[in-house]
Order: sequence, then C-alpha cells, then structure tokens
Amino acid sequence: MNARTDNRITMPEAALRELGRQAFQGLGLTAADAGDVVDILVMADLFGLSTHGLSRVESYGERLDVGGIAARPEIKVDRVAPALVKVDGGNGVGPLVGMHALRAAMEVAAECGIGMALARGSNHFGPISPYSHMAAEAGFASMIGSNATTTIAPWGGSDARLGNSPLGFGVPGSNGAHFMLDMAMSVVARAKIRNALKAGEPIPDTWATDKDGRRTTDARAALDGFLLPIGGHKGYGLALLVDLFAGLLSNAAYLTHVKSWVDAPDEPQNLGHFFILIDTRRLGSTEWLADRMKDFAAILHASPAAEAGKPVIVPGEIELSNMARQRAEGIALDPAVIALLKHHAGRVMA
Repeated sequence: MNARTDNRITMPEAALRELGRQAFQGLGLTAADAGDVVDILVMADLFGLSTHGLSRVESYGERLDVGGIAARPEIKVDRVAPALVKVDGGNGVGPLVGMHALRAAMEVAAECGIGMALARGSNHFGPISPYSHMAAEAGFASMIGSNATTTIAPWGGSDARLGNSPLGFGVPGSNGAHFMLDMAMSVVARAKIRNALKAGEPIPDTWATDKDGRRTTDARAALDGFLLPIGGHKGYGLALLVDLFAGLLSNAAYLTHVKSWVDAPDEPQNLGHFFILIDTRRLGSTEWLADRMKDFAAILHASPAAEAGKPVIVPGEIELSNMARQRAEGIALDPAVIALLKHHAGRVMA
C-alpha cells in the first residue's frame, strides 16, 4: 500500500524494486539487466540520495529512447592479468556496467587478495556508495571512481576541461556499520547554486566562477560558469587522478572527449570507471576487523561536539541510518518519479 508524506509518496522497498524492474524492462532492458540497474538506484534512494536514485529513470530513459544508450549491450569482460580485468560496457546503462565491473573485481580480489576492474563504454553509473556497500557486505574494502561530463575548469583556466568526477572508499564495519565515503570533486553540486538563484540569495565565492573563470557570488553567473574543485589546486589534481584511472587507463573517453548527455543525448558518452577491491579476510579474521573498526569509530565519536546537537559522525552513518528507517517505513519518492516509472512499466504490456 502506498502512503503520502508531504508531497512525496512512500512505497515498500520490494514494491518499488518490482516497479523499477518493470520500468527498465519497458525501456528495453532484459529482466536480469533491469535488476542490476534497480539494485543500484533503489539503494541510492534508501540512502537518501534521491537525485541519484530511481529519479534517474528520466535521463536514462530519454537516452535509451533515442539510442544514446544501448538497451541490450554486449558487455565483455577480459581478464588481462591475475588481478586485473577490463570491462567493455557496450554503451549500456551505467549501473549495469558498474555491476558487471564490481562483480569482476570481486572475483579476482577473492582469488588474489586484491583486484582491479577498469570499465569503458559506460554511462552515468549512479552514486558510489551502493557499490561500496555491496563490496563491504562481501568483505571487501574498496576504492571506486568514475569520470564525468566536463563542468570544472582546469586550475587557473577559463573553460570546462574536466568533470565533477566522483570518488569513493569503503571498509567493512562492525555489524554492518560500514565506512563509506562518497564524494564528487566540486565544492558543491550545481543544484545548490540553482536553489540559491531561486531564493534570490548570493553564494560564497568559493563555490564557482563566472564564464570567464572569475570567482563570483552571483548564482546566475555561476550557472553560466564553472564549478570550483574541493581543496583548490589539490582538488584539481585529485579530479585529474580520477579521470586518469577511470577514463585514460580504461581506454574510455577522458576530459573533453567525454560527450555531454545533455547536449548530445543520442551519442555514446563512453564514460569510464575503476574498481579496486581488497579482500580484508586475507588480512585477518572478520572478528579482528570488526573490533578494530568499532574502536576506530568510537575514537571519533568520543570527540566532544563543537556545536550542541551535532555530534561527530563517521562517513556512511547518515546513509545507513536512512536505509534502516526507509526499510521500516517505506521509501519516499517524488510523485512525478513514480508516475514516470509506471509509464515505462506500462510499455512492457503494450
């Protein structure tokens, strides 16, 4: 049974998963491939990352409909060394390619203690934390990254040459309290700048530049310009590192070779991803790691809060808390997302 919360609709996880699978099947995916995509997107919604959850059916669906993404890709996995795998995603939906790469990296890491998968021929693959969580649940620590459409200027430059590429890390925690760090390379997302524009408010001059590469407090000028990387020139370097691993080494597109899915929705983006996994069971028992991770978190939590009511948290705690709550109460989504999912699901019967 569906329930309304404010302007959103809450649905049980199982019902939402089934609706999502039917929607992506309506867009042309096989049942198995639709299941892979929905595994990532529903977990994003469970974590509270609604901008990267099933709402992505809109942008993914538009590109599937115009042939910019292949609904039935031929995904190839090539083991080029004992612990190294190359994955050609065949221009499939990003989370589908990501799941193939994650499984390949897990397989070789289980054999060798450490493993890496480099993926090419992909598209936007959702947030990193669902992949980190799946890896942690299976006992693997992870380092995962993807490149992206250009939105950031090179440090000191005046036009977009690199993407707001996400980078994430995960370590299995005690009783499922996994460490999960998932971050993009910009100080803030463009959505925050759009919100400031709607509210008629200025933005900090550390968020973005205007179209000429000059720092600005004007939200409108910022939307016409470029995002600033975290940590100044250090963040710029880190963003380049992600693109080197995800794009250049994987033989995917990189920097300005990445197509914009907004400007060219009918053309393959050829995004790249990397998955580096460590089998923590090779380092010690599950209990050994759980005890150390529990102590690690306790040391941080014991720091007195600088501001009342805002205790120290460890990356991943907010997402895991959201997941527990929404699994109990239902997942809240925008009604427009539910309507679009139902629309695409209806195409299965048509």
